[in-house]
Amino acid sequence: MKKSYALAGVMILAAVLLVMPVGAKAEMYVEAYLGGAFAGDAGDSSFRTNITNTGIYNTGRLPGLAQPAVLGGLKVGTWFVKEGFLGANYPDWMKYLGFYLDFCYHRLDLKNQGFNMNQYNSSGVLTGQNMYEAKSEGTAATLAFMFAARYGFFPDSEVPLGRLQPYVAVGPAILFSTQEPTIYQKSATGTVTSVTDSGSQGSTDICLAVDAGLRYMALKNVSIDASFKYRWANPSYSYSGANSVSGPVTFKYEPTYNLFSFQLGAAYHF
Repeated sequence: MKKSYALAGVMILAAVLLVMPVGAKAEMYVEAYLGGAFAGDAGDSSFRTNITNTGIYNTGRLPGLAQPAVLGGLKVGTWFVKEGFLGANYPDWMKYLGFYLDFCYHRLDLKNQGFNMNQYNSSGVLTGQNMYEAKSEGTAATLAFMFAARYGFFPDSEVPLGRLQPYVAVGPAILFSTQEPTIYQKSATGTVTSVTDSGSQGSTDICLAVDAGLRYMALKNVSIDASFKYRWANPSYSYSGANSVSGPVTFKYEPTYNLFSFQLGAAYHF
């Protein structure tokens, strides 16, 4: 965890230095956006609970289906024009390339879902299969370091590159996520026989981020941006919880996140 925070600090510092206009005019922008976040199936994560000090354990495959959520975020970026940062005299073709920081946040709650787990005794012998249902409340905050390419259509005297600017971007990101699962054991008739509460745990992970968007320069210094975002990550959460019947339990949850979002933003250029 400490290494992840140190890496995040270094990347943030490098990014801030990159977008700072030092002694020269730069084509920079700040954008706020709002949209909807969706998640693909996180996969059937291998799920194991250990009943502390007994040797008894349960194993199964926990589905990972997330609920839609509202997403909000902020971008700070620059395009590499001739009068770019640090006064570098870029060749003209560099105006099609740029960099931006992208921070976004949304809920990452898992839907209520049923699954089965096999129970084994301390000798590893299968003793039965139990029915479970799980739900989880979670969050996801992403700081992405995006390298972008754009093109311009419908140029005029006010916006020489073009009013309509489609773009694509890709880069590494840091995903700060949490999950707080609650697990219900059920009888064959559907009656809850025990409850496991775990508390909230977090994971900090390097992930992949990809963007595609269409920016319209409504004014010389104001634009509207419609975009699509994809993020991939493979976090791991470790829990020490308590079962209402058997007592203390430990378990892990290791989903694979495929996070999608569509957003609409407004930017100021300077």
